[in-house]
Amino acid sequence: MLLAILLPFLSFIVRGKVLTGILCLILQITLIGWIPAAIWAALSLNNERADKRNRELIRAVRESQR
Repeated sequence: MLLAILLPFLSFIVRGKVLTGILCLILQITLIGWIPAAIWAALSLNNERADKRNRELIRAVRESQR
């Protein structure tokens, strides 16, 4: 999460979203754009974690029904 706030573009690139990382870097180049880029990266990271958690829950429910 700290990486998403300090270096938002790098947060995307590390997770394999290179084009999104480049777009974020362009936004981040300006000081005013840094805040929206950091928010965008943090929200994206949270959404990715929530999606992973939901996939694991769905898999566990399906396995328990067998």
